[in-house]
Amino acid sequence: MDAALRAELIAFCGVETSFNDAWGHPVTVTEADQLQLLQAQGFAIDDDALAREQLLERQLDFWLQLLQPVSVQAADTPLQLLLQVDLLQATEPMQCAVHTEDGRTEHFNLVPVEGELVQVVQLDETEYHQYQHTLPFSLAAGYHQLVLQHQDMTYCQQLIVTPAHCYQPAAFTQKKQWGIALQLYGLRSERNWGIGDFTDLANTVRYLASVGADFVGLNPIHALYPALPENASPYSPSSRRWLNISYIDVSAMPGFNQCQRTAAQVQAPEFARQLAEQRSKDYVDYTGVMQLKLPAMRSLYQWFVEQGGQTDTEFMQFIQQGGASLQQLALYDALHVQLYQQDNANWGWPVWPEQYRDPQSAAVQQFAEQHQADIGFYCYLQYIAQQQLAGAQQVAKDAGMLLGLYRDLAVGVSEASTEIWGNADLYCRNASIGAPPDPLGPAGQNWGLPPMLPYQLYKQGYQPFIDLLRANMRDAGALRIDHVMALLRLWWVPKTAADASGGAYLYYPIMDLLGILALESQRNAAVVIGEDLGTVPEGIRELLADYGVYSYRVFFFETAADGGYLSPAHYPAQAMATLTTHDLPTLIGFWHCDDLRLGKELGLYKNEIQLQQLYGQRHANKQRILDSLHGHQVLPTDYSRSSEHLAMDQTLNFAMQRHLAATSSQLLCLQLEDALEMSQPVNIPGTSSEYPNWRRKLTQNIEQWQHNAQIRQLFVDISTRRANS
Repeated sequence: MDAALRAELIAFCGVETSFNDAWGHPVTVTEADQLQLLQAQGFAIDDDALAREQLLERQLDFWLQLLQPVSVQAADTPLQLLLQVDLLQATEPMQCAVHTEDGRTEHFNLVPVEGELVQVVQLDETEYHQYQHTLPFSLAAGYHQLVLQHQDMTYCQQLIVTPAHCYQPAAFTQKKQWGIALQLYGLRSERNWGIGDFTDLANTVRYLASVGADFVGLNPIHALYPALPENASPYSPSSRRWLNISYIDVSAMPGFNQCQRTAAQVQAPEFARQLAEQRSKDYVDYTGVMQLKLPAMRSLYQWFVEQGGQTDTEFMQFIQQGGASLQQLALYDALHVQLYQQDNANWGWPVWPEQYRDPQSAAVQQFAEQHQADIGFYCYLQYIAQQQLAGAQQVAKDAGMLLGLYRDLAVGVSEASTEIWGNADLYCRNASIGAPPDPLGPAGQNWGLPPMLPYQLYKQGYQPFIDLLRANMRDAGALRIDHVMALLRLWWVPKTAADASGGAYLYYPIMDLLGILALESQRNAAVVIGEDLGTVPEGIRELLADYGVYSYRVFFFETAADGGYLSPAHYPAQAMATLTTHDLPTLIGFWHCDDLRLGKELGLYKNEIQLQQLYGQRHANKQRILDSLHGHQVLPTDYSRSSEHLAMDQTLNFAMQRHLAATSSQLLCLQLEDALEMSQPVNIPGTSSEYPNWRRKLTQNIEQWQHNAQIRQLFVDISTRRANS
């Protein structure tokens, strides 16, 4: 491809051709990788003439729109209106009206050429001008509609006016908060059905509130795949707007104590045997769990219908508010189950029979008409899940937690997802989100998640992004944005790339997305935490901080220039501090180098030299941690001062947790696994079937660890340290 054309296409698509990696080294994206990214976005890289035509078509798609579909502007600056016109339109009068969110209407007239000329382009022998006009009024933060009349045409724009920063509770000025992060599926109890559920969550919340915690952090609880229970990664969901039905407590569903049909199912000796087997397993058997839950759920849905529940006001309101998105999810789940039962090669809509790949097709609509009961069943399960989640949040609030549930928004969805099935134009299916080589993934990462196309997101008025925020801030006091740098840029890996390093960063409209994030945060009273690990571009943390987004600071990565660990007192105030994460080893796993041994077994390292370097770094890091703990006097004076041959015991484990509790960061998040002194990791980045990711349960039932005096004392000590920090 001609170099000038390639450069123009790269600039048009927002591809970054050079960047600094996680170690600060400059990296240049190869010409071959640039071309693969262009090809992934539909450009004919082997035909310059055709590629120029494709570029022109996309440019005209913007410039032929007199009024763009959406405009995001800050409430504290004068509001502007941008118009794209040809020379004839530039001198013609136009009538405008803004219909505000609170029901008012503001009218004004304008002539494009009387505004400020901000851009001129020549496309296909036509000259286009972009003019900027200052609106003669201000608007409150919110979603407003701008309507423009020109000749016999009407143009509409969603005008989103945003606050300056995200929500922050007034209580943040009085006290520092702490909480526990857990994997909901991993909770064990004497009453659940082999997987942690929303009742387990409520019970855990109640206990943690009693020892002073202000929040409980959850793994993403997005909707997965009822047809494929083993597709269990919470970070590869089907829909991020809806919930994972496996977390429903069946015994808390309406009718469980009244429905004789359900009682006969769950009281059968074989059911009891299978239930005991599922509870005893150390790793969640998703298939086995759903084989227990789904028949009982169907029976209880039938009971609900028999009782006339479909006319229940609250249920009808839920169905109405869920709208097309809820119906599409339920339709997808029902269709997926049937097609997979017919042929297990039908793992997702991309490989379904052709007539089912478009949700608007006649075949899909016919299926929907013939399977209303199945669709109603999956809608009902979402209703129950939402109720039970809301109940857990109410328990948190009633128990005095400031934030309660702290949810996690995954960065994307899998290719087989209902999100992509229902909105295929929004995603680039020829590429995947991932990460270049960094400390979390030395070989780079390919997450198998098709990225959103920035311009398509813009054309859809950012509504998919708005819907995601609203759904995930519901029944939560805080929201973690996984890979928050996605607001600025994402690492795209073309499907044709040899490996995850063969990609590049592609930019997104960060100022628009941050503004919307701030607006939804304020409206939902949800604190926002941005997971800003890995390769972080210069200036992004400062920008996020300006918008009131809390940074995510992991103890293991917070080191000084000399390699020593930063004192918790020197952590930024606007941050959440944590010792480790679901992508890192537990404290014991780190100290005993279990993650390095596992990495070698799984082939995650380039060679033995790299592995030995990591062992050397780990040995030095352990000694520096020990030095820091002694320096801050959180270990007994007679405790060993040498990490050589020093195993981690409870004294060292709990000392690390108490040490970080003194952090100056507003929020502290600790892992429940570390309080239980567990060694096996939750997830190993860069693996899929090689390790049982997202399945490991806690080693003790709730009923056991909640009565452990040492754990309770640890949590009480942490509450005291937070109050005094």
